Amino acid sequence: MANQTLKEKTARGLLWGAFSSGSTQVLNIVIGIFLARRLSHDDYGIVAMLTIFTAIATNIQDSGFTNALINQKQTDHRDLNSVFWFNVLTSVCLYLLLFFCSPLIAAFFRQPCLVELSRLVFLTFVIAALGIVHNAYLTKHLMNREKAVIGVVALVVSGCVALVLAYRGCGYWSIAWQQVSFNLVVLLGRLYYTPWHPTLHIDFSPVRRMFPFSVRILVTSIINTLSNNVLTLIFGRLYQASQLGVFNQAYQWDFKAHSFMNMTIAQVAQPVLATLNDEADRQLRAFRKMLRFAAFLSFPLMFGLAMVSEEFIVLTITEKWLPSVPFLRVLCVSGAFAPFYELYRNLAISEGRSDIYMRCNVAQILLLLLLIMAVHPWGIWGMVVAYASLNILWLLVWQLATGRLTGLRLVDALCDVMPFLLAAAAVMAVTFWLTAGIGNRLLLLSVRVVLAAVLYVLIMKVARVKMLDECIAFIKR
Repeated sequence: MANQTLKEKTARGLLWGAFSSGSTQVLNIVIGIFLARRLSHDDYGIVAMLTIFTAIATNIQDSGFTNALINQKQTDHRDLNSVFWFNVLTSVCLYLLLFFCSPLIAAFFRQPCLVELSRLVFLTFVIAALGIVHNAYLTKHLMNREKAVIGVVALVVSGCVALVLAYRGCGYWSIAWQQVSFNLVVLLGRLYYTPWHPTLHIDFSPVRRMFPFSVRILVTSIINTLSNNVLTLIFGRLYQASQLGVFNQAYQWDFKAHSFMNMTIAQVAQPVLATLNDEADRQLRAFRKMLRFAAFLSFPLMFGLAMVSEEFIVLTITEKWLPSVPFLRVLCVSGAFAPFYELYRNLAISEGRSDIYMRCNVAQILLLLLLIMAVHPWGIWGMVVAYASLNILWLLVWQLATGRLTGLRLVDALCDVMPFLLAAAAVMAVTFWLTAGIGNRLLLLSVRVVLAAVLYVLIMKVARVKMLDECIAFIKR
């Protein structure tokens, strides 16, 4: 009965996670299309310059305590209250620091407008800090339905704010206010759905107890943020805002696509794997099933977007963004492997091995920086290809590092993943070849999407893939 209960919780968590991620990405796509049609390359480039600062500040204010709270078998009010006030105090200090450093940031990128813009954008992580513990509570208790509702409402409200400002000619300010309003609505939703509330009786002893585990998560999160945004930082310094805007447009569409899987997995992976960390066999089976689920969805989704990228970009955000297509294709191929990183990271964290999580990410960013310096003479294109290639190959390091914890062999992981990779690649190649003669872009996009989906489902049916049958059966039930 316990096994069935956990299985049902996991399945429901994945279903609501998929719904939340899917609806989030659909709304993001719709909003992104209208904004991209209205805003310029420079608008996106200027806002992108601040991405790495807000991301790192968010890592610091969280300090890894979200993972620590989720990973604990039992969490009481003292734990939650301690982390809440630590996050709030840290975020206020960080905001004040960045507020006075904004002229230096503007000088680094040679964009005076960043002084005022950054002071508004940096408010987002102060707002977010008030809801971090509440999010940990929702995640730990697999309250993914509530998280789905919060995400959808926040996107609709913030999207409306951004669109109104964009059509009133506010340019990059519309994106900044979108971020602020999104975080504010998310905070209100988390406060509404979470039964726990902070008190003024503050005791930081739980923070001190969790700190050795959390600090490794913190360092790793910062390193991971640098890895994900290193190209944006470099391009923002070396090239014009318009060139950064073109790359950022491709990066954002790739992120929207692969984060669908990342968000789905992240909402259940660590809670489920942490629950099973005393039962090695069950944990390994659960991990491999999540691995197959990720491969089943991620490869056709990302390879398909790479195939239709030109038609998609031109039809949705017009030909002015056509230069972003080559970048999008390369990023989509590496983005197909992003959900596996999420799984391996959560596996290491669920075992309490934040040291593995830290070492793998530190080594990756160091190697990435060396690789980018080596290919710098080849320009933006060379650096993007190098970045994507390393992101794929580095999964082997994660497999070797975490395989020892669970007994998962490389050959078993490849057996779980490769059939879906080969099937998706074959489907996209055949679809591309069969439809190459269609001249109308709208017709071409429609035919390619439908044909690729039908072929992929047929292959799964003929091969009697259990994952397809289980997904269909659960949705029907």
